[in-house]
Amino acid sequence: MKSGFVSLLGRPNAGKSTLLNRIVGQKLAIVSDKPQTTRTRVVGVKNYPPSPGAASARQAPEGQVVFVDTPGVHKPTHRMNVRMVDVALDAMREVDVLCLVVDASVKAGPGDRYLLDLLKDVKTPAILALNKVDRIAKNRLLPIIDHYRQSHSFVEFVPVSATDGTNVDVLEQLFLQHLPEGEPLYPPEYLTDQTDRFFVSEIVREQVLRLTHDELPHSTAVIVDQFDESQPELLQLYCTILVDRESQKPIVVGKGGAMIKAIGTAARQELMQHFERKVYLDLHVKVRAEWRDDDRFLDELGIERHGR
Repeated sequence: MKSGFVSLLGRPNAGKSTLLNRIVGQKLAIVSDKPQTTRTRVVGVKNYPPSPGAASARQAPEGQVVFVDTPGVHKPTHRMNVRMVDVALDAMREVDVLCLVVDASVKAGPGDRYLLDLLKDVKTPAILALNKVDRIAKNRLLPIIDHYRQSHSFVEFVPVSATDGTNVDVLEQLFLQHLPEGEPLYPPEYLTDQTDRFFVSEIVREQVLRLTHDELPHSTAVIVDQFDESQPELLQLYCTILVDRESQKPIVVGKGGAMIKAIGTAARQELMQHFERKVYLDLHVKVRAEWRDDDRFLDELGIERHGR
């Protein structure tokens, strides 16, 4: 029986959240093509049953892996970003296996070298997942693997595609091999530590990221003001979309309210599917200047501090 923590670490937009969702078979972390989408630690738990033909007929897991999706490591410009990077770096020291997720479709840069330098000080076994191999020619893989083999003593190198699932099952088996023996850390039905309120705020933010301009996402947050389950067949949600400048508010609202209506429609469809009931979603936009440097407000958003 294997059991332990695996941290998904990497640069922004490497595909860590897509990989987590693919592994657990359910959407736990929002994804977008914008960097710094993930702002805090997202935990997903997966149980692995015995292999076919195992001696015991009892359906005890062959292993339980607790995956920790982390914010992308980047140069911080606000207190929020400092917290995000701290969460990612803390996860390097508190897990049993590290998985460095690299976007194989783009050339390695200073940020990748910075991460490799950090790994030199960590004794935790590290697996390299070369992600997005569906976007590159196979003959480009070997030089990339050689580059990383010379940069760090990874215990495994796995070309994967979190999008189409290529080699993800191979990666999962390697995680189990390198985890310590132990009993499950969570009950079999446990999936994530994220609350329903957090999930709602993230789904709304995902649609803001998808539908608004590139310059907006970093300065946007979503607060769930009211989560009303008083009616069994209807979930009533009231949320505030925050921006930090007056000039950004019209971008979210749109002409005649078209943009915020589109955000609400898309988010509501996904929330109804998730909660398996009708959803009433009311969205408002407010301006809150410099919220990314307000420690008290960042605490309210659940963006963790260093050491928490």
